[in-house]
Amino acid sequence: MAMPRFQWSVVTNVIVALSGLFAIGSAISAEVNWPEPVIPAGFGVNIHFTDARPGEMKMLAASGVKWIRMDFVWGATEREPGQYDFRAYERLLKSLDEFGIKALFILDYANRHYDQGLSPYSDEGRQAFARWAAAAAKHFQGRGILWEMYNEPNIHFWKPKPNVEHYIKLAIEVGKAIRREAPGEIYIGPATSQIDMKFLEACFQAGLLEYWDGVSVHPYRQSAPETVLPEYQKLAELIARYAPAGKKIPIISGEWGYSAVWRNYDETRQGKYLPRQWLTNIAAGIPVSIWYDWHDDGPDPKEPEHHFGMVAYPYHEGQDPVYTPKPVFIAARTLSTVLAGYRFVEKLSVKADQAELCHALKFEKNGKIAIAVWSQQDGQTVTVQLDLPAGRYRVTDYLGNDRGVKEVTSVPTEVDISDTPLYLVRD
Repeated sequence: MAMPRFQWSVVTNVIVALSGLFAIGSAISAEVNWPEPVIPAGFGVNIHFTDARPGEMKMLAASGVKWIRMDFVWGATEREPGQYDFRAYERLLKSLDEFGIKALFILDYANRHYDQGLSPYSDEGRQAFARWAAAAAKHFQGRGILWEMYNEPNIHFWKPKPNVEHYIKLAIEVGKAIRREAPGEIYIGPATSQIDMKFLEACFQAGLLEYWDGVSVHPYRQSAPETVLPEYQKLAELIARYAPAGKKIPIISGEWGYSAVWRNYDETRQGKYLPRQWLTNIAAGIPVSIWYDWHDDGPDPKEPEHHFGMVAYPYHEGQDPVYTPKPVFIAARTLSTVLAGYRFVEKLSVKADQAELCHALKFEKNGKIAIAVWSQQDGQTVTVQLDLPAGRYRVTDYLGNDRGVKEVTSVPTEVDISDTPLYLVRD
């Protein structure tokens, strides 16, 4: 986790930089079918289980997510040297398949049989990790899995302490092994805590973009989701500088959430930020956006790590739903259902005081138009002018409440917005 404003006027530059980057392709990555900017194809959530409790996967799917991100733990799947047991992940994939959900698996952590149980640092440890990773990718090849190289190696998850040189050597070894044993699989990294430019550039300089199909980062912050855009722009420019000619390498938002008990945060603000985060990402060309976390990790009312979830911590066996949904769950479900199947088209021009803090995104589906519009100004109602095609728009708020119908008969038209997305869908 990490904490640390920016002007949304840079969004056009960000999208231009990213779209220029995404237009590139290569022999290795030409077959990667990244999710299209269609809601909710790229939305996902982190989980911490291989065997869902009864009713859990049904509820998770009801949030609208199409991806899960889960640790694929070395020590748990190679309990004896050279012997791999992937049955737990077979069960997980089977349960995901029932609901049309895909997996991002994190190739992570250590194994007691190698390098004293520390993150791999020797040739023997790296080779063992690479053999295991390649065996996993080969075992599950063709399942559409995203294989991610480790989790936040730039902070304490790399034991005994972060070491970018050791990480690079391991990531290259794994890349070679996967390309050799399962060349069609998608390999991404480095899943940094925040957007750590120094760590990322070291990886790129060492040639890891030769192997990676996507660059994953965890853009945690205790500021509004839209503040990520200048960092995305810098990262896109850095990728473009080091990417092999003709290779498509998108940015992946692999883990990002807000704790409901951070200072000045609560479940209401958390619920406001999820749809803004996902909409910001989809407008910036980010094909996969993973929210952290699925359910709260504990009951301590003061522990931030316990309150990132879409749903509360207690499991209610035999009830429906099996977890108590938080506003963030309802916000995810609303976005994923109200705009289901709509493709992002463009960011609309907004006329208003402090227009740079007001955002309107246009989506289309089978000739129908939908608009998502909101403001960054906390707790304020703002009147904006938008150039909308004439018609009758059904208005829904971010929690799924019906806000009636808006008849658009002239251009521009005025819309009252707040710091939560409003969805206008033309009949």
